[in-house]
Order: sequence, then C-alpha cells, then structure tokens
Amino acid sequence: MPAPPPPPSLPPGAALLLDLDGTLLDLAATPDGVRVPEGLPATLLALRGRLGDALAIVTGRPVAQVDALLPGVPYAVAGEHGGAIRFAPAAEEERVALPPLPPSWREAAAALVAAHPGTLLEEKARGFAVHYRLAPGAGPALERALAALLDGQATHRLLPAHMALEVRPRGADKGTAVTALLARAPFAGRRPVYIGDDVTDEDAIRVAGARGGLGLRVAEAFGDAAGVRAWLGRLTAGASMT
Repeated sequence: MPAPPPPPSLPPGAALLLDLDGTLLDLAATPDGVRVPEGLPATLLALRGRLGDALAIVTGRPVAQVDALLPGVPYAVAGEHGGAIRFAPAAEEERVALPPLPPSWREAAAALVAAHPGTLLEEKARGFAVHYRLAPGAGPALERALAALLDGQATHRLLPAHMALEVRPRGADKGTAVTALLARAPFAGRRPVYIGDDVTDEDAIRVAGARGGLGLRVAEAFGDAAGVRAWLGRLTAGASMT
C-alpha cells in the first residue's frame, strides 16, 4: 500500500475536532484495552493553548471515559456520537433527547454474544456495540442477527465499525455534535478540522467540509493513529494558530 500524502497544514483560525479510538489511540482487542501513548496529553494541551482552547474530542465513548483517558486535556467533549456534550471543562454535560433502547434488545444482544465465544458486548447509555475482533469469523452472523433485530423500526441504526457492530439511536451523530460545538465559543467562527477513522465519523467529516474546514480520514491522510500523533506533534512546533 502506498504511503499517504503529507497531511495538510491547519488553516488559519482553525478548530481541531478529534475522534479518539483509531485516530488518537491505537485500536485494541477490547475497548478497555486502549492505552494513551506517553506524550500525547502534553501535545494536545500544547495545541489547545495555541488554538485558543478550540480543541475537542468527538467520540462514541461516554464523556466520563474520555475524562479517565485524557483528564483535563480537551476543552470540550462530545460523547455517545453526539448524544452527550460537555461544552467547557467546568460545564455540565448536556444530553440530547433520543429514543430509548428497548430492554429486549439488550437481552438479545447478550444472548447473541453468549452464542459466539470471543465476542464482546459493550454496553452504552443508549445503545450497545458488539465487538468481534477476537472472533473475526463471527462478523457476518452477528450482522445478520442484529439487522433482523432492528428490521422494521425507525428509531435506531446499525452501524459497522472496526471489527464491531453498533446499535445506536437516530437523532444525534458526530455531525450534529460538530455543528453544536461550532455554535459556541471558543469554536464559533473558526474553521473546523475534523479527523476520524471510521464510518461513524463520516457525518462529522461532511459537516467540517461544508463549514469551510477540512474533514480528514486517518487512513487516507495519515496512514494510522501513529501518523496522526506524529502530525500533531509537528504542529506544536509551528507558528501561532489562533
């Protein structure tokens, strides 16, 4: 595979909006297995300072998990694919009204995972993900079963991810999260630069481009998460970004 082209420079007056897993952090066999590389928090804090605080994490994880992984680092955090947003470090988490997940779906997902050894059910506040990185052969059967579970309803979506399948409510996504962030200081009036690696990032990538910024896919622009981190490190040595 050819090496990706050199990633672009940040445009003047940029706001940096970053996915977490697969973008800043290397993917792991399980969600709990990710590790924060040494030096990454300091790099992000330096960039946040150079961007006038306009640095946010936009992820499918809950806000609390971002706090545990990167305590005090981003100015804002959009979690649960835009379902929950904390707009500033000391602000209360704001939650979007979304359709509830039927309890029977959680029970069905648990039974599905039990029937496929090596798979993992990741419970989320308003949805769930089934991971099959440790049982790659189970992917097609899991997708068929989950598609059948959601068949005929209009409240939830089934989305593929890296060796995982996620069920989440309609009404919020990473694109709506970016739009909400850009409506408030310190992001308002800036050109969004969004970086993500997965299908769930496509909405945010489109919004960033439509708002006069950049939507960058990890594989195409950086190669992998290590490439993203190296680029961020180089940015800290650049000129003022505010």
